[in-house]
Amino acid sequence: MSFGFSVGDFVAAIQLANKIRKEFVDAPSQFEAVSIEVRNLSIVLQDADTTFPNQELYSKRRRDLEVIDEGCRDVLDELQRILDENTELSPESRGLGKRLKRVWKRLNWKPKDIEQLRSRINTNISLLDAFNGRLTRDNVVKLVQHQEDQGRQTVLNWLTLIDFATQQSDFISRREAGTGQWLLESAEFQSWVKTDQQVLFCPGIPGAGKTVLTSIMVDYLYAKIPKGTNIGIAYLYCNFRRQDEQTAEGLLSSLLKQLTQGLYPLPESVKSLYDSHNEKRTRPNFIELSSTLQSVAALYSRAFIVVDALDECQASDGCRTKLLTEIFALRNKSGANIFSTSRSIPEISEHFKNSLQLEIRASDHDVQRYLDGHMLELPTCVRRNIKLQGEIKAAIVKAVNGMYVTSSL
Repeated sequence: MSFGFSVGDFVAAIQLANKIRKEFVDAPSQFEAVSIEVRNLSIVLQDADTTFPNQELYSKRRRDLEVIDEGCRDVLDELQRILDENTELSPESRGLGKRLKRVWKRLNWKPKDIEQLRSRINTNISLLDAFNGRLTRDNVVKLVQHQEDQGRQTVLNWLTLIDFATQQSDFISRREAGTGQWLLESAEFQSWVKTDQQVLFCPGIPGAGKTVLTSIMVDYLYAKIPKGTNIGIAYLYCNFRRQDEQTAEGLLSSLLKQLTQGLYPLPESVKSLYDSHNEKRTRPNFIELSSTLQSVAALYSRAFIVVDALDECQASDGCRTKLLTEIFALRNKSGANIFSTSRSIPEISEHFKNSLQLEIRASDHDVQRYLDGHMLELPTCVRRNIKLQGEIKAAIVKAVNGMYVTSSL
């Protein structure tokens, strides 16, 4: 058993109940009702011993069950005391051997005392029955919950198997402690976080650290937004090496999946989308995904949509234009906040001409923190020379010119 007392405690109660039940068989008629109640208690105890060992009970339930077990033991111990005081072993009158038989002494037990004992036995039977009933109901709820969770996950996996959360974990793990604060503390970013329907566009040269800074920003959002609040977060990391899977439909499916994951139960619009395609083994088109995404985003009081490296989203088949059109539609129709990074490409910048903008460059502070964290990788002669280390760091900080990757040792 998983509760706070041993299996032996419950088994001992069952054995004692069975023993008392047998010894009450020949009891005077006034004990007949008590004998029936002991039989009922024995049955309920055996049912409990069959059911409870397979259950994982939280602490309050364990305490409740332990109290019931103690109550059963108390009343059974009382019955055993009555047996010991009012019976004696006597040789049988028949037979060749010297077999002993338990016989009852003459006694005058008041009906009130019998009723009190029966009441105690019945109380423990009721408590065990009620406990078992609650446990059964809990198990039914858990079963239904498990089935719903399985169905929920089936729908989410059907939307897309692309997992940007894995990429987020990978990118944030590359962060050097203390870097990226300039972005989080900037007036532009703080205005974006605090104001609905804001769009913040962060262009930057290749190697400026846009993706790691995006992961820092996503991590910040999850840390700052209290759990249980009706605020949705969804993000994309565009990658030109994954253009075959990062189609317009694939990217919208990922945004839809991420926002759906934050809602319970599944929104009806998502269920309907799944049901309309699952049996036919078809996939939803862009218009269907767009409509469902907007309906799901509207269920949140606020939503943050983050798109990193828009320049790596393929433009040849209209994927980039479709994605940009859709995220701005989310802002206009659902009040979503949009954050995006990209290289400075006129075609992309045109979409953000009326938005907040903040250029991303590797700050001297961030480069310095990165170098400080990697000094141990240099040869021993450098690690022993603090002055030389300072000269190396100063030269690198001057040379990187906003390109974070060039500071790599």
